[in-house]
Amino acid sequence: MEFIKIAISYILGYVRVTVEGYYIERFINICINNKILIWNIKREKQGVKLFLNVGINDFKKLCEISKKTKCKIKISKKRGLPFLLNRYRKRKIFALFLIIVVLLILFSSNYVWNIEIQIEDNQVLDGIEEEIEKAGLTVGKNKNKIDSNSIIQKIRLDRKDISWLGIELKGTNAIVKIVKANEAPQIIDENAYTNIVSNKAGIITKIVAQNGTAKVKVGDTVSAGAVLIEGTMTGKYTDLRYVHSIGEVEAKVWYTAVKKVYYTNQEKEYTNREENKYGIKINNFKINFYKTLSNFEIYDTIETEKKAKIFSNLYLPISLVKTTNKEQINVEKKYSIDEAKNIAIEQAKQELDSKIGDKSSILREIINPKENADNIEVTVTYEVLEKIGTEEKIQF
Repeated sequence: MEFIKIAISYILGYVRVTVEGYYIERFINICINNKILIWNIKREKQGVKLFLNVGINDFKKLCEISKKTKCKIKISKKRGLPFLLNRYRKRKIFALFLIIVVLLILFSSNYVWNIEIQIEDNQVLDGIEEEIEKAGLTVGKNKNKIDSNSIIQKIRLDRKDISWLGIELKGTNAIVKIVKANEAPQIIDENAYTNIVSNKAGIITKIVAQNGTAKVKVGDTVSAGAVLIEGTMTGKYTDLRYVHSIGEVEAKVWYTAVKKVYYTNQEKEYTNREENKYGIKINNFKINFYKTLSNFEIYDTIETEKKAKIFSNLYLPISLVKTTNKEQINVEKKYSIDEAKNIAIEQAKQELDSKIGDKSSILREIINPKENADNIEVTVTYEVLEKIGTEEKIQF
């Protein structure tokens, strides 16, 4: 609310004043008690001089308080639309234009013109922008018609990867704060009878059955779905009984990626030439200040949009759009067998690294190249030490 009052004061006019005296603290307290909005307060080190902003409508009240507190008050600067209009009173068209702009700003302040999404720890949530729009929070929507609780509930119902979500409206900016949920494993009742089964194929390197009966041993090769620890136990003096199996199983598993690189390729390269084109977007209506066709035959287009705003959270329904076309040319690239092989290995490793969480668990790399007439095909395999096994209910 205070932010809106300050914004209005900028439009209606305000003054920068200097207050001098020995009762500065009392002066400030009386202003606060009388609900007089003062901002951008600065004080000299000696403590007898104060600088602050106040709206022109509250300036007279400030003068009365200065008399009570025996402080001297003096206007150092005048700012705002009334003083600007007075300065340009002979320029009627300019003044009329300013009035129209101010009215448009006041009108547009009732709508949301920017949606800012803040995800904890700068994480990524695919498709979250579409989900927010689908739930009813869109650019150009009247703030009075935004039901934050309803929007939050809709998104939470559709997205299982969000643990907390909040919406804050500041000026014409809607700030959506999100905490991403950690993927939790399926929880099975500890009283249920379960087996531990393999979720990957591999060679067992370690098995510890704390509850249940181990069905494999170190050195055994297992496939996905094989029972590792069975949820049964027998004793010397007891018959077969079912239990909730508990244990730890480690195995060597393998990840494989295959990449093919041709000895001769047609690739695109950037030149040093580029062209910048500009346009203005008013809400969803775009006005281009250029011809739509580029002078380049082959090019890559990068479009950036900068929204107009008066203050940090007072966005306007106007954006400056910059379109940059970067020229490209087709270049024939020829690789030797070794060069093509190294490129293929690098590409395969990048793919595998994205799948392996802990690289220290990699035991060895296996690289198998296959040379063909016009290309080389490389198979890269990682042998990894991992914990395998997941709980599965015993079906009777």
